[in-house]
Amino acid sequence: MEYIEQLGASAKAAEPAVSAMGTREKNSALGAISAALRSHVTEIIGANQMDIDAARKNGMSEAMIDRLTLTEARINGMADGVDKVISLPDPIGEVIGGGDLPNGLHVIKKRVPIGTIGIIFESRPNVTVDAAALCFKAGNAVILRGGSDAINSNKALVGLMRRALKDSGCNENAVQLVEDTSRDVANAMMRLNKYIDLLIPRGGGGLIRAVVQNATVPVIQTGEGNCHVYVDESADIGMAVEIINNAKTQRPSVCNAIEGILVHEKAAPELFRKLAEKWQGKVAVRGDEATSKLIEVEKIADDVDYATEFLDYRLSAKIVKDIDEAIEHIARFGTKHSECIVTQSLRSAELFQQRVDAAAVYVNASTRFTDGFEFGLGAEIGISTQKLHARGPMGLEALTTYKYLINGNGQIRS
Repeated sequence: MEYIEQLGASAKAAEPAVSAMGTREKNSALGAISAALRSHVTEIIGANQMDIDAARKNGMSEAMIDRLTLTEARINGMADGVDKVISLPDPIGEVIGGGDLPNGLHVIKKRVPIGTIGIIFESRPNVTVDAAALCFKAGNAVILRGGSDAINSNKALVGLMRRALKDSGCNENAVQLVEDTSRDVANAMMRLNKYIDLLIPRGGGGLIRAVVQNATVPVIQTGEGNCHVYVDESADIGMAVEIINNAKTQRPSVCNAIEGILVHEKAAPELFRKLAEKWQGKVAVRGDEATSKLIEVEKIADDVDYATEFLDYRLSAKIVKDIDEAIEHIARFGTKHSECIVTQSLRSAELFQQRVDAAAVYVNASTRFTDGFEFGLGAEIGISTQKLHARGPMGLEALTTYKYLINGNGQIRS
């Protein structure tokens, strides 16, 4: 049996016991995971440093290294995330519909685990813990396949989680790591229909497209975030500058950071003047000809720039004549993740939220809030940019399905 099939078979074998666990048992095991993270900070940081050293040697950008880096504060934050998952209501067993039929049948629609979930992600080791905790709380087994950039970090984290599960009396194969990070093994995982019920890719556009194009396992698309802020004619420019700055620079390497700004021609002179004062060259701008007359640009933007998720201190910019042009631009280049309008016009706000097709559409607030914790969902498995099953930040409920339970007293169909 191939390596990835062995992992799949082990996960599927662990699945019945996990799905049958009660809330108290699951929370106890998650508590052991949280405690293990807090008590092994030095070990985790040591493994992570190996990945950071290799990343720098390979020329990884500092913004991407930031995604990879684990500090004591971030590890404690991961443990806090597990604690928050513990505090969330357990969705399993919830009755979400049903009733009595005219023929006397009693129908119950009940929330149940999906089964075995595969997660393919890039160099953010916090995803390793978030994904494992959420899948486990929702009664699923999980197979984690992180990028080669974070392999040492992920081995340390998964090793700790598996030991915590075993010490809690659980089958440690409920959480497994694909340690072979070759493309062949990843492709085999995408076709592991016999064992994996759902595949969730979490990362940049290249990863998402590769999984969607190659997988035979059902996929939920998450993560790619070509997000925008549109500054309307009526916008408070001071507010717009603060929102743009936060959405671009607070953490540029994440999917809910903006990659483009669209500015009404009447708001553009003041907006770009204040942005230039704010950034002092910190953010590189790729703008159209009109933008280049108001702020220093790295280059004149083309369609490739407008479609790019930079994940760095860089963005595209375009001056538009009205809100319709802004919405058309977002429809063409956006990824249905998070979009924002800054405006003092109720009509513009309502029009933008009605017509922009995205999982999260903001008025006068940073796109950085598109996050499971910020939305009150706890840790998230990712941010779905599609419309089927789940959309936006995916918490516990998104990792469940349902089944119908039908009770009768001898009914037959005529």
